Amino acid sequence: MKELRRRELLSMALSAGAVMAGRGMGTARAQEVLPFPPKQPGVPIRGAQNKPNVVLILMDNLGWGEIGVYGGGVLRGAPTPRLDRLAAEGMRLLNFNVEAQCTPSRACLLTGRYAFRSGNGSVPIDTPLYGLTKKEVTLANILSDAGYATGMFGKWHLGQTPGRFPTDRGFDEWYGIPNSSDEAFWADNPVVTDPSKRVHPFAAPEYVMESKKGEAPRQIKVYDLQERAVIDDELTRRSIDFMKRQTEAKKPFFLFLPYTLPHYPTLPTPEFKDKTGNGYWADFLAQMDAHVGRVLDSLDAIGARDNTIVIFTSDNGAEMLVPYQGFSGPWRGTYFTPLEGSLRVPFIIRWPGKIPAGGVSNEIVHEMDVMPTLAKWTGAQLPQDRIIDGMDQTEFFTGKNPKSSREGFVVYVGNEIWGVKWRNWKMLFKEVEHGAGDPVKDSSSIPLFYNLLVDPKEQYPLDPRSTPQNTWVRFPMAQLLGEHMMSLKKEPPVKPGAPD
Repeated sequence: MKELRRRELLSMALSAGAVMAGRGMGTARAQEVLPFPPKQPGVPIRGAQNKPNVVLILMDNLGWGEIGVYGGGVLRGAPTPRLDRLAAEGMRLLNFNVEAQCTPSRACLLTGRYAFRSGNGSVPIDTPLYGLTKKEVTLANILSDAGYATGMFGKWHLGQTPGRFPTDRGFDEWYGIPNSSDEAFWADNPVVTDPSKRVHPFAAPEYVMESKKGEAPRQIKVYDLQERAVIDDELTRRSIDFMKRQTEAKKPFFLFLPYTLPHYPTLPTPEFKDKTGNGYWADFLAQMDAHVGRVLDSLDAIGARDNTIVIFTSDNGAEMLVPYQGFSGPWRGTYFTPLEGSLRVPFIIRWPGKIPAGGVSNEIVHEMDVMPTLAKWTGAQLPQDRIIDGMDQTEFFTGKNPKSSREGFVVYVGNEIWGVKWRNWKMLFKEVEHGAGDPVKDSSSIPLFYNLLVDPKEQYPLDPRSTPQNTWVRFPMAQLLGEHMMSLKKEPPVKPGAPD
């Protein structure tokens, strides 16, 4: 009965989206209403020397409230002066949103599309064949086509089979791990390490790998707990070397630096272990701040500071597993949930002379907006043969428009739609407090409505029966959801586990 009611609600949303689009009642700011966001053609830039470099630093499950400028830092046992200074030199977002799980978030960030479209709506629990198919065009692809050197150093989690590694998806070079850090726990288990006892070909040790475009990745070393503790230091070193080499070659570069921490097991390097005296989590914070500082110092040393767009953010909200749990600040929930503690993460962007220093905004931005925004700034061309869900945020980031181009988005958890976020409102069909084993509250008969300004922790849902004066919010939310569903009919999504 509940599933029937859910289908009815989604059907109503689809009809509402079609009707409202026909009436010209859009949800995107200052844009013509279409069933999906309009394409954002790149703007050619003359001469490679005029193209800004791009450094995209992505943490793994860093909660909103961990670093100093988001209320953490010393509150969590270690100051974060380099990240705090980066925020002062650029713009800090309070309402930057991501997907609820690792693989979907990375797919969304690198394609500018809802992860469900590419068959990556969930982490690969049920199929070892996962990741970005050859059909998908990534941020690395379009920047490579625009003349950029593209390097990735860190966690991929978008494919572990031939044809689906980073150097198959637009990167010139890669060093890192294909999947997730929890696989480091398996490294000494005979069921995994001994081929004669192995229960499945993919139940094998994870390796640190290295590759260049056009080559098959090479296994460098087993990713065990010892390697897990030192890998982020090596990722930093290789990233700095990459930037130096490209600067010497006078080639614009795109550095994608997806660190492996603080995803469990949260193990600081020997350099930072016990350094703060406040435990392993504070040691990690000090390490993260120092690593980012080294990257920033390197930009200064090679003379690339003023011509480099630096972005610091996270793929998901706070870590959920004890004793590695993170801190979401004022928000409730962990990743793997539809709550703000899952969706909101830190986001800092700096481009000296282009993005005003010291900016802070609570406007909604989604990680899918990164690709079209960078395309506009770099002169890269977005693909024109598919739906791009991301929106160009260049005028918002540069201060020309105080409002974001986006007013909301559809909330996925795995391959299911759990709700809609629009302005300061949230509508949820399903809710779960914690991503690991807590019972799911199904509210599809009467969706839960939250005013995030009045109720930031999403503890007091509005009851349509007692607060009917606020139920008008269902109309713009139904339109947004309806437009999205129409786009899924226009371009059917890739099925999870689909081959190339």
